[in-house]
Amino acid sequence: MPKAILSVHDKTDLAVFARGLVDLGWDLIASGGTARLLDENSIPVTEVSEYTGSPEILGGRVKTLHPAIHGGLLARDHETDRQTLVNMGWDYIDLVAVNLYPFEATISKPGVTRAEAIENIDIGGVTLIRAAAKNCDRVTLVCDPGDYHLVLEHLKSGSVPMEMRQKLALKGFVHTAHYDRAIAAYLSGEKPAETLTLYPVQPLRYGENPHQKAMLYGYEAGSSPLGGKVLQGKELSYTNLLDMDAAWRAAVSFDKTAVCIVKHLSPCGIACAETVEAAYRSALASDPVSAFGGVIACNFEIDGKAAAAMAELFVECIAAPGFSDEALTIFSKKTNVRLLLMPDLKVEPRVEYRSITRGMLKQEIDFGDPPQTEWKVISERQPTASEMESLKFAMKACQHVKSNSIVFVQREATVGIGGGQPNRVDCVRIAAQRAGERSKGAVMASDAFFPFPDSVEVAAEAGITAIVFPGGSIRDAESIAAANKHGMALVATGVRHFRH
Repeated sequence: MPKAILSVHDKTDLAVFARGLVDLGWDLIASGGTARLLDENSIPVTEVSEYTGSPEILGGRVKTLHPAIHGGLLARDHETDRQTLVNMGWDYIDLVAVNLYPFEATISKPGVTRAEAIENIDIGGVTLIRAAAKNCDRVTLVCDPGDYHLVLEHLKSGSVPMEMRQKLALKGFVHTAHYDRAIAAYLSGEKPAETLTLYPVQPLRYGENPHQKAMLYGYEAGSSPLGGKVLQGKELSYTNLLDMDAAWRAAVSFDKTAVCIVKHLSPCGIACAETVEAAYRSALASDPVSAFGGVIACNFEIDGKAAAAMAELFVECIAAPGFSDEALTIFSKKTNVRLLLMPDLKVEPRVEYRSITRGMLKQEIDFGDPPQTEWKVISERQPTASEMESLKFAMKACQHVKSNSIVFVQREATVGIGGGQPNRVDCVRIAAQRAGERSKGAVMASDAFFPFPDSVEVAAEAGITAIVFPGGSIRDAESIAAANKHGMALVATGVRHFRH
């Protein structure tokens, strides 16, 4: 009968996994607390000390470090190694389920002592991982409870394929490498080195231009573009992926049904409405010229009516958490449109990296105004209730536009967007030009303060009635005076939303 050794600190789903192994005819060996949990769940198990004939010693510091265990793991599938095991009275061990003492969680606790940290340096678990990973030609390593289900499914079909065993072995070596780096950083007293483990997802035809080679990587093995599933169309390109990421971040930042259209990393339309179709039509109306050849993201399932409307425009890609059968039928006639089915409304991870010459930048993602943000009316005129609702929408939309960003909004839809210019007043002019007559009676959001009152003056000329901005300029008084002169409402948030 095949044998598995289980020695885990994180016991998530362990009983289910162990019972699945027993049902498939496996014998289980387990250490200390792991064995007790299995016994409590009436799962037959042999304790490590009984299997090796050697008790745990040194207060549990030595449990699985025994040649009966590691001989069974490292023995190869040939006669010499087999005979060695027979002579010693041992057997092959074919699977290891193991995870490590929580060293990083321990040292992150306030007031943790060096002695406490040292006791949470795992020795036996790391050795089990390395032994199983080294001998992955025969042994299956499971060091992540998230892989239990997948491994069981393979075993039910007969065995874990070699390709999967190699991936699990790689995962083990990556895990122990990270673990050792954290220990080394703690003992040296230095800030832990930042490490990124990236797994190849797929090669791309090229990067931003045909002469640039490109590749898509993910944070997890077996990941997919943006974590979604491409339902139809060609493979996503380098620029498609950048645009889809920008559009998705914008769409899911709204609680209401929202649609965002992006072209060359710049939103050309963002809107909320009662239906996806209505939100799409409002977003498209913001800048239909720029929307041609862009990408669309929606935070709600796309139904037939919305799909029919979107199919009228040439777009590269559409991302959504769902597509109705009618929508899929409509899009199937537009074979070049890539459809990306997103698994949820998350933006992950919650940090972002950017490469610079000889280094990397890391920052938290801007998810909007922090909870304690207070909006203050600093003009003589108070905004109306409808203006305030539009201002809230405008500021949220504004954070997804390249700085210096300016957004003109009617109700809950952009009507003019200006961004990415070296000076803010030019962005106001661009937004006004794109909005045209729709700027009359619209509200405006700015991602940062106004260094001069000229932006307020240009907005007033365009017909803007209310403005929201962070404030904080030494010339804020001049902007307030300009707003008062034109009877505009001016609201300051105190929070900047640059997106370089």
